[in-house]
Amino acid sequence: MELYTTETILWSLGLTLVAGLATGAGSVIAFFFKRTNTKFLSCALGFSAGMMVYISLVELLAEAHAHLGEVYGSRSGGLATTGFFFGGMLLAMLIDKLIPGGENPHEVRGVEEMDSPKHKDKMLRSSILFALALAIHNFPEGMAVFMAGLLNPETGISIAIAVAIHNIPEGITVSVPMYHATGSRKKAFTYSFLSGLAEPAGALIAWLLLMPFLTEAVMMFTFAAVAGIMVYIAFDELLPLSEEYGEHHIAIAGVIGGMLVMALTLVL
Repeated sequence: MELYTTETILWSLGLTLVAGLATGAGSVIAFFFKRTNTKFLSCALGFSAGMMVYISLVELLAEAHAHLGEVYGSRSGGLATTGFFFGGMLLAMLIDKLIPGGENPHEVRGVEEMDSPKHKDKMLRSSILFALALAIHNFPEGMAVFMAGLLNPETGISIAIAVAIHNIPEGITVSVPMYHATGSRKKAFTYSFLSGLAEPAGALIAWLLLMPFLTEAVMMFTFAAVAGIMVYIAFDELLPLSEEYGEHHIAIAGVIGGMLVMALTLVL
């Protein structure tokens, strides 16, 4: 008996596609806006972090802990949940280690740099490396959105929104150096767009790898790991990035707002 219908699987894959394509939205912002709205981005990134942390701890981790406790007993189930939660963090950390610091896609770049002439000779190489780095980062994020969508549609939508919000400045990061190097908006948008496709690709690979072994227990192990991945993304990427825009209190207000919206979404 299959755990999930074809419609549920396709829905979850569609959510990862929408979240990934938000990188393309970042390119559009870079092309048509002359200045970076730092207050908006700071609040949006904090909002995304708040949503990710809340749903990871209150929904995904709690669901895994409750189910695995029933299957393996309170102590063993709790230890397994904890192990997979921190294992997810370790996976995200190892992915970060694969990427050289100078090519990390979470280095802040504003749309003002679209008109800056500096370092044009290095921009093409940087833009390609940024796109590759972003694609690597997007694999576990795609898995997170996909697995949340399998848990239930509402949770999947919420996480897809959170991931999409933080993909927008990443799209700017890819498109700015590519536009600098080539002078082509089309190429800049294409690279940003393609890097975002790594999210549905990551979801599809995760599904193909897990499908032969999929049981409810395996799904709960996966939820715990996904919760760890998202908490790591929130603390290692989103919060520091929102702080780099220099709007600390606005970022924290965004975090609280994201948690509140997610809490109301789960209750209602």
